[in-house]
Amino acid sequence: MSTTAEVLIYGTIAGLTIPLGGLLSRQDWIRSAWVASELRHAILAFGAGALLAAVTLVLVPAGVESLSLPVLTVAYFAGGFAFAWLDLVLARQQSTLSQVVAMLTDFLPECLALGALFVSDLAEAKMLALLIAVQNLPEAFSAFHEMAGTNKAPRRVLLLFVLLAPIGPLAAYTGLTLLADSPELIALIMTFAGGGILYLMFQEIAPKVVLKNAWFPPMGALFGFFVGVLGTVLIG
Repeated sequence: MSTTAEVLIYGTIAGLTIPLGGLLSRQDWIRSAWVASELRHAILAFGAGALLAAVTLVLVPAGVESLSLPVLTVAYFAGGFAFAWLDLVLARQQSTLSQVVAMLTDFLPECLALGALFVSDLAEAKMLALLIAVQNLPEAFSAFHEMAGTNKAPRRVLLLFVLLAPIGPLAAYTGLTLLADSPELIALIMTFAGGGILYLMFQEIAPKVVLKNAWFPPMGALFGFFVGVLGTVLIG
C-alpha cells in the first residue's frame, strides 16, 4: 500500500469518530437518568485522558526532541494563549459552536502532523491517528449534546459532523505533501497544539467531568490515558 493511501485511510479513521460521537449522543438510551448523570461525564473524562496522552506521549515530546528551548517555549505558550483567545471570543458571542470549534482547533493541527509523520516516523504516526480518533469521539459526543440542546435540529447537527469528517484525510494529505520535509515545522505545530489542548482540557473539559457523589466518571480519564500508553507499547 502506498504512503498516500495509508495517510488517507488513517486520516479518514480519525475523522469518522466525529459523526460517530454525534450519533452516539443522539441515542435515546443516552437520555436515561444514570447515563445522563454519570456515563456522559465518564465519556468526557475518557476524552480528557486521551487528550492528555496525546500531549504527553506525542505532541510535546516531538517538540522537546526537535526544537531549541526558546522556540519550544514560544510555540507551547503561543498555543495556550491562542486557544484562550479563541475561547474568550466564543464565550462573548455565546456561540453554541464553541465545543465544535474547540474540537477542530486540536483536530486540524494534529492531522497535519499526522500526514507529515508518515514519512519520518510511521509508528508515531499510527499512534497519533489512534489518539486523534479516540479523543474526537467524546469531544463530538459533548459538542452534539451542547448543540442539539438548543433549537437546532439533531439531524442538521449530525449532518454538520458528517461534513467535518473529511477534514481528517484532507489535512493529513496536506501534511504529507507540504510538511514531510520540514521536521522542525511539524514539531512546532505539534507543540503549539499541545499547549492549546492543555488549556482547553483544564478550561473546558475537566471542569465538566466532576459530578458530586459519583466516583465512576474520573475512571474514564484513566482508561483514556491508558489507550495512549497501550498504543505506545503496541505500535511503538
